[in-house]
Formats: sequence, C-alpha cells, structure tokens
Amino acid sequence: MPIPILMPALSPTMEEGTLAKWLVKEGDAVASGDVIAEIETDKATMEVEAVDEGTVGKILVGEGTEGVAINTPVAVILEEGEDAADLEGFDAGGAPAPKADKAPAAEAVSADDPAPAAQPAAAPAQQSAPKGDRVFASPLARRIAADKGLDLSAIKGSGPHGRIVKADVESAKPGASSAAPKKAAAGSSGSSMVGSLPDPRLYYDEGSYEEVPLDGMRKSIAKRLTQSKQELPHYYLNIDCELDELLRVRKELNVRGEKDGIKVSVNDFIIRASALALMKVPDCNVSYAGDALLKHKHADIGVAVALDGGLITPIVKAADTKGLAQISAEVKDLAARAKDKKLKPSDYEGGSFSVSNLGMFGIKNFTAVINPPQAAIMAVGAGEERPVVKNGTLGSATMMTVTLSCDHRAIDGALGAQLLQAFKVLIEDPLTMLL
Repeated sequence: MPIPILMPALSPTMEEGTLAKWLVKEGDAVASGDVIAEIETDKATMEVEAVDEGTVGKILVGEGTEGVAINTPVAVILEEGEDAADLEGFDAGGAPAPKADKAPAAEAVSADDPAPAAQPAAAPAQQSAPKGDRVFASPLARRIAADKGLDLSAIKGSGPHGRIVKADVESAKPGASSAAPKKAAAGSSGSSMVGSLPDPRLYYDEGSYEEVPLDGMRKSIAKRLTQSKQELPHYYLNIDCELDELLRVRKELNVRGEKDGIKVSVNDFIIRASALALMKVPDCNVSYAGDALLKHKHADIGVAVALDGGLITPIVKAADTKGLAQISAEVKDLAARAKDKKLKPSDYEGGSFSVSNLGMFGIKNFTAVINPPQAAIMAVGAGEERPVVKNGTLGSATMMTVTLSCDHRAIDGALGAQLLQAFKVLIEDPLTMLL
C-alpha cells in the first residue's frame, strides 16, 4: 500500500513550515535514512530523512510552498512491487470532504495529475462557494484573507479543484468600491485589526509605504515575545561592573593562546560568569511550570545572535562545566550555523538563562524580553571609561552596565539581586572563573 510522507514537526512549537527543496524526484528509489527534502522552519533549515524504503510515487507539495501545516501529506512512497496504478483511489489524507449532500468524497491521488505547487493534497471540488457552503482554502490563504479583510466566499480559487491559494487572496480586492480608501474599512468588524490594535494601514495612504511580508522567523518572534510580555511579570535590576582586570586577563590569555588559535572575547567571560553565578545562586536557575519550578542541574546559556530580519538564541549547554576556550569555540560555531540557518531545534530550544549583548553597538544599557521557558535574561551594555570614586578619590575605570530581566513568578527581587552580586564578583575578579 502506498505510504504518505507527512510534513514533520521538527520542534515542539512548530505548526507549519516551508518546503524549501526536494532532493528527490518522482520515480527515485529511496531507503530509510536517505535525505529527501529540506524544510524551513521559523528558525532554521533542516533536512528530512525518509523513514520507509520504496519509490517516490508522487510529490504533492512543490518546492517553495509556504505555510504547510504539520502532518500534511507532501509526497507518496510506493512500496516494492507497486507502481503508479496503485495510486488510483488512494487517499493521501488531504482536506476533508464538504458536508453538502451532493459533494464528492475527497479526491484520490491520480498518477496522471500534475503535482500541485501550493497545496498539500488534492481537495474537494469547488468553483464558487454558495453562501452557507464550506469554503476550501489553504491555511496561509485564510490568514492573508483575514489580514486583508477579504470574504473568502467571494473569491474564486485557482488551485486544484477550485481551492483558494495564496496567489488568489493576494491579488483579490476588497468588495468595496476601489474608490474607497483603506481608511473606510476602519469600521468593519474585526477585519482591520492587528491583535487588539487597529491595522496601521488604516492611517497611511496607499503608495506612501512599501509592504514587506513577514517571514516565519519574524512571525515567531512577534508571537513569542508578545506572549512573554503579556504573560510573564517582568521586573528589572541593573548593576555596574568594572572591567579593567578582566581586560588585562583577557589580553594575557589571548597572547598565550595565540599559537593554538585561541582568542576569547569579553562575551565569553560574560557567559562563563553567568553560568557560574547561576551555580552559586541555584534558585535563579529555574523555569516556571505552572504548578512547579524546574530547578536545572546545569546552566544552559542562550546567546542572542542577530540575523537578517530577526534573531535567534542558540544555547551553550552546561556552560558551567566548560572553560573559556571551549565556550569561545562553541559560540563561534553556533553563531555561524545560526546565520546559515543550519541549527537544529536542540541547539536553540530550552536553556535556563540568556545573555543579550549590544555593547559592540555602543549601547550603554537596555532591557531585554525574557525568552520562555527561561525565567531570566541579562542585557549587557558597552564597556566604557567612566569617572569613579575609589577610597574618596576621583578616578576613572572601564565600566559595564548589565540589566537583569526576571520572571517574578519564579525569581523574587532579592534572589535576582544575589545573582547580579555573584556575577559582579566574577567579572571583577576573573581569575576566580578559572578555579
């Protein structure tokens, strides 16, 4: 019996993905473990392996198709002894049949049909949906229609069997007269809102701006960080750390490590100090789980990496057990793979704490949004020479301001303060990190 290949859930939070590239074509033989496709999630591009052996009988989702929901059939594998004739009457698990009395059952996959470019599987026939009948449209088309305030029942689909696809809703115009500007739609119920706020398009004349569609990463950032600020009671603490001794030690270590290609950064010291501080104040190394606090046995430190159009926070696992040289090498590797979108979900999901460093941009101090399921994040500003008073004498020192954002459900203010104190001691006396 033919075996459908489904869009895999490549991470616990993945709801849909983009089928970036097929590495096989119809008629190719595949074995279990063969890489057959590349899937783009909101954070990375990942390879998908075949779990069964056989021949690729039909590709159902074309390259570049966006918004493919998990568990959607994307191709069909024929087992040994089967051929294209075995696809006749085979239901790969497409969209459900409409509930009208005379509606046909879900269309079977036909070996003679061309592979659809934007649909996961054959859908029931639909030309123009009468009022009251179910409208068949891809999930992506439904979202775009909702954003644009379009009535799907008034749109004729160009997909297989009349299914409405992305191109249909992008080219469709609202039902109102074209003379009516978008501002006239402000009073329409729920059709011109972004969350609980009015759609910004209502305030600007068409042609006065360029509309850049959100990619999966930006959508994920918007969703997760909105949830974080809405649901996590943030509070903030900051402290100033003197860096002169750290800079001296760093310079000496880099001289000694030059022949081995070792070059540690200030950020590597910060990651190491954060991990050790969490071990000294273990009640801060937690995640809030609703009915319990998860106390982590190691400090897994996320490091914010800026990408084109977004950011990602790959994790240095068990940073408390690693030296500066190993942390430095891992951060460089994670950052390079992040920029190439080659991280695995295990590289960036979870973690117990994060560090976001904008010091290289000259930012003196800032606050960062907590990245769930973590309960804290440290925002690191620039090291700069400032006037300081020591023993009643005015002098200067290289100072750095760090700001800790904490989830008050998990970390009380006094605990957060203890964590910053432990961090400050380590940063200002960096040799203690080597003990």
